[in-house]
Amino acid sequence: MLEIITPLFLSLIVGGTLVGIIFGAIPGMTATMAVAVCLPLTYSLGLENGLALLLGLYVGGISGGLVPAILLGIPGTPSSITTTFDGYPMAQRGEGEKALRIGIVSSFVGGIISLIVLWLFAPTLADFAIKFSYVEKFLIIFFAMTVMAALSSDMLMGVFSGVLGVFVSLIGTYDISNGGNGELRLIPPGTEYWLESGFSLLPVLIGLFGLAAILEQAEIGVPKGHSAKDLQVGPKSTFSFAIIARNTFNLIRSSLIGTFVGILPGVGGSAASIIAYTNAKTFSKTPENFGKGEPAGIVASESGNNGLTGGALVPLLSLGIPGDSTTALLIGAFTLQGIQVGPLFIGNNPVTWDAMIVAMLIANVAMFVMMYFAIRYFALVVTIPKHILFPVILMMCVIGAYTINYGIMFDVWTLLIFGVFGWLAGKIGIEIAPFIIGFILGPSAEVYFVKSLESFGDLTIFFTKSWIAVVLWLLIVGSVAGSVLMARKQRRMSE
Repeated sequence: MLEIITPLFLSLIVGGTLVGIIFGAIPGMTATMAVAVCLPLTYSLGLENGLALLLGLYVGGISGGLVPAILLGIPGTPSSITTTFDGYPMAQRGEGEKALRIGIVSSFVGGIISLIVLWLFAPTLADFAIKFSYVEKFLIIFFAMTVMAALSSDMLMGVFSGVLGVFVSLIGTYDISNGGNGELRLIPPGTEYWLESGFSLLPVLIGLFGLAAILEQAEIGVPKGHSAKDLQVGPKSTFSFAIIARNTFNLIRSSLIGTFVGILPGVGGSAASIIAYTNAKTFSKTPENFGKGEPAGIVASESGNNGLTGGALVPLLSLGIPGDSTTALLIGAFTLQGIQVGPLFIGNNPVTWDAMIVAMLIANVAMFVMMYFAIRYFALVVTIPKHILFPVILMMCVIGAYTINYGIMFDVWTLLIFGVFGWLAGKIGIEIAPFIIGFILGPSAEVYFVKSLESFGDLTIFFTKSWIAVVLWLLIVGSVAGSVLMARKQRRMSE
């Protein structure tokens, strides 16, 4: 393992974490966007070093969102929404630095707990998944899609978004090795030359998570930014680790909630922090203090959303199913290096597995050290003018899309097409997380479905193949039934 830890490896982790914190601390930028923009850089770095950079960006980006959430009441990332509930009131009382340090320590603990869960459970789940036939693999993907739909803001739109992603992923040649006839399908006349191989994954990802975010901000209008006087950091911190000690149970519970939510495909950090925050308020002896500057609320929110980081990697590395939109981007890094994630990944790539665990550990430590001891300087990040930042990011997106496949101009058009699509999707209700995970999993689902029929020749095999198939069907039915009941409950409450 020691041979992994080179000066370049360490530099990429620390540098990635620093850049991730900066992205997370600027409202409108996210960890996902940071990973999307820097993804093309990993091609020349090799797999281990490339993952070191991306995992640093991931950890730093999720953690950095607490800075504007606390100081300005503006969540830097979607996962920091609940941090504003109690962090901003504390900042208004002059306790901004104290609130920031509470959030930083909670983020660190949440990240470490989720890393332990990843280290313990991903190899075990992968060993179990090796036994799966094509039938079980198809049902796993089907279950992942139903979970995404069930946890979407609108179940029907979540289903539609996922199916649309699958549909778009099937554009191109129906490969004979996948059970097809070698003919083109779903291609408009006149576009055969460009769409023969379908849309390339990496430009799609960069467009949806990079260009779309810039278009959304441009539509709102690029603000001048905040001045240093706007930051309510407050006087010298009165933070004490006794605050964390009093919230030990809340900290561990919220971290585990975030980790579990991360394991569920396509849910995201905002759901993790909201569920953790709600639980903390429910079980608190003083729930009336939440929303008024209660430290326990910051602990729950930040440990919950950072618990997502390790949890989302569990299904990615053991089943090949991304846990959230950011880990979906990590598939792009593996694709660049010609490696497929799934049940065989950990066993066949022990060096890469060790590198990822070490990188996550170092990234969390680097995040804690940098933010805890230099938080006043990171607070100034929110003052960076966006009229300078956005053109630089746009240029990086275009260059990345063009060079990712050795200079194919259609990849730049793909970036534009999906950037505009991502911008319009929010206006018409299409959810990007189900769409992109459907896009990634669609080809595999097709192969597993066709191969299952070729092997067994009967649709009943999907129900009778094994006890695992029966359990998966029960989970599928349970997720759909649960979502229907939740929708009805919310409808009754709104009435």
